[in-house]
Amino acid sequence: MIRLVVGLGNPGKEHERTRHNAGFWLVERFASASGAVLRKDPKFQAIVGRHEASGAWLLLPQSYMNASGRPVQMLAGFFKIKPEEILVVHDELDFPPGTARIKQGGGIAGHNGLKDISQRLATHEYWRLRLGVGKPPAGMEGADYVLQKPPPEERAAIDAAIEKALAVLPLCLAGDMPGAMNRLHTEEKPPAKKEPEKQEPEKQELPAKEPAKTGGILKSLFGRK
Repeated sequence: MIRLVVGLGNPGKEHERTRHNAGFWLVERFASASGAVLRKDPKFQAIVGRHEASGAWLLLPQSYMNASGRPVQMLAGFFKIKPEEILVVHDELDFPPGTARIKQGGGIAGHNGLKDISQRLATHEYWRLRLGVGKPPAGMEGADYVLQKPPPEERAAIDAAIEKALAVLPLCLAGDMPGAMNRLHTEEKPPAKKEPEKQEPEKQELPAKEPAKTGGILKSLFGRK
């Protein structure tokens, strides 16, 4: 069961539309759709809300990305939430825009938010919901790339991935992580095109042969005396 959903991002107007805030985007949209109220809580250095249907906490750290672990550690410690009951939503350079994947543990691939959370919790074994934002172009550092706004077509693809992830989030909150992963990771394939049935060429009936006229021949042979 997931008891804490953490969206990663940076606070402030200048960051709210950047790729690094994809985790914020999902949690904010989930709160809006479910009626959960998000409020600033100085005690946890975060924006905090409660998903009433499941009882799960929603957390948006306001300590900037590289210090995201402290709010997570404080809230999880206060409510006695185990690492395996935490789902962290974050941007992922290894996936193209439009991709969303769930996994538990694993490497952090240089993500400063995950790095700080892992250090604070002393484990990598929390759950992660990864939202693809694509790789930076040649010559650009990943840190600079994620702090830029994605162009409209990329933002639309990220939003579509968020919608797919939101559809399986109730399964995560209920503890059905295998079901959520199976549903999210299974790509819908377009129906196979039916090939037109091959029509066999119509058999053309040969005209019936007229019976050989033998009467005239016999008559000519035997009819003469």
